[in-house]
Amino acid sequence: MDLKLKDQVVMIAAASKGMGYATALECAREGAIVSMASRDKDAIEAAAEMIRQETGAKVKAYSFDASDAQSIAQWAEDTLKDLGPVKGLLVNAGGPPTGQFDSFDDDDWQSAFELTLLSSVRMIRAVLPSMRASGGGSILAITSSSVKEPIDILILSNVMRSGVTALIKSLSQQLGAENIRLNTLIPGKIDTDRLRGTNQAQAQKKGISLEEHNAQMAAQLPMRRFGDADEVGRACAFLLSDAASYITGVSLAVDGGLIKTVW
Repeated sequence: MDLKLKDQVVMIAAASKGMGYATALECAREGAIVSMASRDKDAIEAAAEMIRQETGAKVKAYSFDASDAQSIAQWAEDTLKDLGPVKGLLVNAGGPPTGQFDSFDDDDWQSAFELTLLSSVRMIRAVLPSMRASGGGSILAITSSSVKEPIDILILSNVMRSGVTALIKSLSQQLGAENIRLNTLIPGKIDTDRLRGTNQAQAQKKGISLEEHNAQMAAQLPMRRFGDADEVGRACAFLLSDAASYITGVSLAVDGGLIKTVW
């Protein structure tokens, strides 16, 4: 399938590793012009160079802080100046820390709000003028299975990512007439640094080894394995592309059957 991403400018946040990197790589393979950003300047430069070497695509790296409004605005401004009108945006950021309700004070809640929910608002706000001027675009936010089934030790993520889902659904209704599509992607148990850290915390809580915990978790999944970041990246590239031109306001689970809810 031709995703029709060739020469389309796509901005991808938190792209130095994990699902963000996998999405950037897949978009580059499809011929997109990729703007990659993350907090770590050296890491994002190295990631961009790896993708350039593998795909030959035009890829530019930027450093930004997802919890800082000016940093997000600058990334969008620089992308527009360096690469051209933005047609796709992957809203993505590292998740808030693990812990239960009693673990966190007001500062923790405010930090989670800035990192996860308000960063989504700011990234979307930053690209809308370009998308409107060029006749449309696609915005995709990576959330979590916790928006369907709250995860015990992820109270901050449970709340903030649910807010992102509500934001995306609301904007899909408001912006559809302008040919701007907005969707979310719900990753399941994907083998990333984030999952490894969460699994380590859960293993310690249960008093077992990480390997034993992982085996128990995988056995509960219909596909009996964790997902790979590349499997998420391919789904993200599809939803960001014109191949998904009549899909908006949906939450796509890439979870190997993890989520048991009907809706």
